[in-house]
Amino acid sequence: MLSEVGVIVLAGSSGRVDTPRALILAASGVTALALRWWGGPGRQPSISEVPIETITSAVDDLLDMGVGRVSLLGTSKGAEAALLAACFDPRIHSVIAVSPSSVVWEGLGGRPPRSSWTWRGRPLPFVPYDETWQPGPEPVSYASLYLRSLESAAPEAAIPVERAAADLLLIGGGADALWPSCRFIDDLSRRRREAGRPVSVMTHPSAGHRVLFPGEDPPPPSRLLHGGTPEADRALGAMAWPHVLQALAW
Repeated sequence: MLSEVGVIVLAGSSGRVDTPRALILAASGVTALALRWWGGPGRQPSISEVPIETITSAVDDLLDMGVGRVSLLGTSKGAEAALLAACFDPRIHSVIAVSPSSVVWEGLGGRPPRSSWTWRGRPLPFVPYDETWQPGPEPVSYASLYLRSLESAAPEAAIPVERAAADLLLIGGGADALWPSCRFIDDLSRRRREAGRPVSVMTHPSAGHRVLFPGEDPPPPSRLLHGGTPEADRALGAMAWPHVLQALAW
């Protein structure tokens, strides 16, 4: 049976469809759609100038199906997309942003540098990567790349969450080694509060980039360093889960 509450699940930069997370959400009684937002038929072949309309069109689809209210749950690069979508689409009720960014980043589609995202055909202002940065041995931590690149970030590259009508729930680990998600969360929450907009924050000092909600399996090994520990990642997920369900509730 179709629930009146819907959620679109956006995975990170891997390009995978996060069906396992969508199934866990569906088991809680919501209509969950795991969206492939890049790669595959009809999608951008890389994370470069991906239309935010990819997400807002999925909102159309759920509303057309009879879902009464739609939220977004995005992780990492998917959280970047979810926050942006809420800035442009007032129909989005809430955004649950796991290990989010507070700025638009350069795309991952090669040279010349391009924005990760577009809206109505126009590339969004972005923070370019510092070209002097060099990775260390695998598994690679990219946190220092993002921190160094932020030093020259233009103000217009900030995700304008202060104008988003949606409620925001921001979830992140203080030991994130992929990018500084808690620094991003601090920036997002500060700008929301200054604008008088609702925001909730859930963090754990020892959790990393890959937060695990109850019932989720540990992710496979990676050549990227994500930080944290499985125990802390699970602890943050367990602590945040009731707030996730509350953010989705009618």
